[in-house]
Amino acid sequence: MRVHRESRAVDDGYRSALLPGLRASGDALALAEEIAFAHGRLLALGATPPGLYAEVRTLAEKDIEQATWTSFLIAYLSPRDGDDPFAGIRMVMDGASDGEAYEEGGLEDLDGIPVGPRTSHDPARGASTLLAYRHWAERAGDQAHAFEGDPAWSPQRRFERCFERLALPGFPRMGRYDLLVTLGRLGLYELRADSLHFTSANESSTPDLTTLAAKRVFAIGDHLNLERRAHALAEAISVPIEALDLALANWGSGARVTLGFPSETCDLGALERSREALEL
Repeated sequence: MRVHRESRAVDDGYRSALLPGLRASGDALALAEEIAFAHGRLLALGATPPGLYAEVRTLAEKDIEQATWTSFLIAYLSPRDGDDPFAGIRMVMDGASDGEAYEEGGLEDLDGIPVGPRTSHDPARGASTLLAYRHWAERAGDQAHAFEGDPAWSPQRRFERCFERLALPGFPRMGRYDLLVTLGRLGLYELRADSLHFTSANESSTPDLTTLAAKRVFAIGDHLNLERRAHALAEAISVPIEALDLALANWGSGARVTLGFPSETCDLGALERSREALEL
């Protein structure tokens, strides 16, 4: 199920220093609800993840390479909304590759594979982005070494460096961010977002929904100030900065993308803190 809202509520005189671009309490409340959903999802990823996420965590104990590859496919193809969100991802894992493990090098034909609403996949590219990812990992020795990087890095520094290095053809900000958040929350690697890593207009042929929504919410286009205002909002609500990634994108599109989680997922504490901080 997807939650749909009108893109703009009526100006009712609402004003908040945390959300300088909003003029309607309905818009602010909708954002608070998406923050509660996004943070509830993050908490569940770390505690009791559903479906293929749970399988990744179990698999990591015996095969970190296959678990990491599966996480990449989840982020790249995106879970679908509906009763079988991981169907397309399983088709790539189990069908076209004839069960080959990551190390055996099978690359699949992605034609006809069902993808989700946050997919990075462009059918015109075929499997080229998957191949680019494999080459990226091979340059470090394997995926684990690529994501671990320097052992002295903090989780935030590791996130930043991996995000930069994963700037592969056909793998824009949305997919890279999803992947690193997933790997960190599932406990495969010590990764924690340091910022939202907003994109500029010339970084991708497809506009980034999180960046577009942030510009509306924070009423500014400069990336440095966008990051500052996003951090101020996250701190005021006491949620990690990565919770705003999905929350802003969902708010901006007017439709809740669930990424394999129940649409009613909610951190009630975050919702209450949001209402208080935003004076709703």
